Amino acid sequence: MDRLPTDRDLPAPMTVRTVWISDLHLGTPGCQTGPLLDFLRDVECETLYLVGDIIDGWQLRRTWYWPQSHNDVVQKLLRKARKGTRVVFVPGNHDEFARHYVAHNFGGVDVVEDCIHLTADGRRLWVTHGDLFDGVIQCAKWLAYLGDSAYEFTLKLNRQFNRLRARMGLPYWSLSSYLKLKVKRAVSYVSDFEVAVAREARKRGVQGVVCGHIHHAEMRDIDGILYCNDGDWVESLTALVEHADGRLEILDYSARLRHRVAPRKAARAGKAAAPVPEPLAAAQTSVEEEASAPA
Repeated sequence: MDRLPTDRDLPAPMTVRTVWISDLHLGTPGCQTGPLLDFLRDVECETLYLVGDIIDGWQLRRTWYWPQSHNDVVQKLLRKARKGTRVVFVPGNHDEFARHYVAHNFGGVDVVEDCIHLTADGRRLWVTHGDLFDGVIQCAKWLAYLGDSAYEFTLKLNRQFNRLRARMGLPYWSLSSYLKLKVKRAVSYVSDFEVAVAREARKRGVQGVVCGHIHHAEMRDIDGILYCNDGDWVESLTALVEHADGRLEILDYSARLRHRVAPRKAARAGKAAAPVPEPLAAAQTSVEEEASAPA
């Protein structure tokens, strides 16, 4: 007899040396706390870097939004620190208030302005949120606030649009990601940002850089510097991980979630479509049960 998959059937927890996540934007409706909590439960690591925009102070100043699930994420991060994971917080522009507490430790979480990570294979990676290389934020912060409001509006539209797509059986589609990749000025902005961060990494004498900020996961070589962006947990659900041998990989957690859901859906569909065994059908006495038995 077929059975529904249990947790034993799901992919085993991943154990890696290092994890980098950023742009959670706790304090906003856009934060994907469900998948994020699943990810934090699924992945074990020696060091966890929180690469900025973990808490969205900009949004919280405008409208207070802090459901229990956002508390759960904070508690999970603190629990990891208590259980021996080294947790390092590099503040970004949305949680810039934390930059006043650089060199402090809160609940086992070290707050740093930026830092150098040494990989298992000996490479030195500079870890920074990256907002200091965003010309809009540095030169016209009011424009950055305006852009943030426009982004939130785009996310609201996207949520409504994807509810409709879900009813039609279509997968999630990201309007903002589409615009980033298709609109010429947005593509130029992303490219200029990546080059500026890589140029600063070269000046610092490191082999690579890990950052966030632009919500676009990427890992590529830029003039001899390894540029890594760990993406975000608003739309892309991505993280950067380092394996035991020093190999780096962008982990698309949305794909792992699809792997989890597919077997359950298939099993439920198979169970619903399975014919009723003849002995059981003969024993059914109610009208409803007889009506539901196969002819």
